Amino acid sequence: MTERLNYFAAAGDLLKPMLDQEEVLKASGLDITIIELVKLRASQINGCAFCIHMHTHDMRKMGESEDRMHLLAAWRESSLYSPKERAALGWTEALTRVADTHAPDADYAAVAEHFSAREQVALTLMIGAINAWNRIAIGFRTPHPTEVK
Repeated sequence: MTERLNYFAAAGDLLKPMLDQEEVLKASGLDITIIELVKLRASQINGCAFCIHMHTHDMRKMGESEDRMHLLAAWRESSLYSPKERAALGWTEALTRVADTHAPDADYAAVAEHFSAREQVALTLMIGAINAWNRIAIGFRTPHPTEVK
């Protein structure tokens, strides 16, 4: 894969509001584990190698288990995720695939059961943000680091 454009070099100033939003959302009260699970799951759905690489490495640094990262694509069949994480993951999938799902009432009900109104807004913004980052990275063919460990 060949990078099409280094978007930070070309227009870093245009990306600043997205970077600022990331910081605001990290301070919103959402659990960092849920934030990273959401980012990784949306990136898996979208097939964004750059973001999958980044978020698995970030999660490892946080102490996340390899099993939870490996089984994330099959979270519905795994007992490794809490009810609150499951609600966030269901909402992530519903909004990432919104053209197909139309954000089902059942997925929203699960989110409303586990998250305050403010947290629901933060979670929804986080899902929108990672989907935007995925589209930028995929669109410009941003390569992931290729270090071998």
